[in-house]
Amino acid sequence: MVSLLRRAAVPILTGLIRRATRLGAACLMLVSVTGLAAHADQTDPRLDALFERLQDVGDAVNARATEEKIWTIWLEIPDPTIDMLLTTGIDRMNRGDYRGALESFDAVIEAAPDFAEGWNKRATVHYLLDNLEESLADIEETLSREPRHFGALSGRGLVHIKRNDLESALTAFEAALVVHPQMTGARINARSIRRILKQREI
Repeated sequence: MVSLLRRAAVPILTGLIRRATRLGAACLMLVSVTGLAAHADQTDPRLDALFERLQDVGDAVNARATEEKIWTIWLEIPDPTIDMLLTTGIDRMNRGDYRGALESFDAVIEAAPDFAEGWNKRATVHYLLDNLEESLADIEETLSREPRHFGALSGRGLVHIKRNDLESALTAFEAALVVHPQMTGARINARSIRRILKQREI
């Protein structure tokens, strides 16, 4: 009976891994590029009110607008040289030039080590290259600078799915949902993992 249930869970897990691969970039990062602003990055004082709003929004559609504002602020950096490196890295990543993107984000991190989104973008590239340990390390760096980074928290879950560590993946997605209760991808993944883990217990 246990073996039958485990075999029944395989298609669900396979689907999770495929979705993790397909949507990993979207969950770990947002690829829009913004102009310069008076404030910058994860230290921007506007973020506190936006994260409070995420807690109060009752549906995913309305939460999306707040989420996009947060991503926009996270991507802001007032140094034009670093902004250009970031823009170049995102463009390379979008074109599938992951090695080139890695070089760009290496340069961003070297120039601005306190800029959380530089680490998050490099985590994304490492994930896309299947450098899972390096991706996890960069996710930790991101979260040390912005503990509320729901993209990095969800990205940690995606990495753990690829590693077939579903318990750790569930913990990561649940942490993302604490910060962003309406985060659709994290909610779907968490629900699927709970179903698999429940089947394993039978």
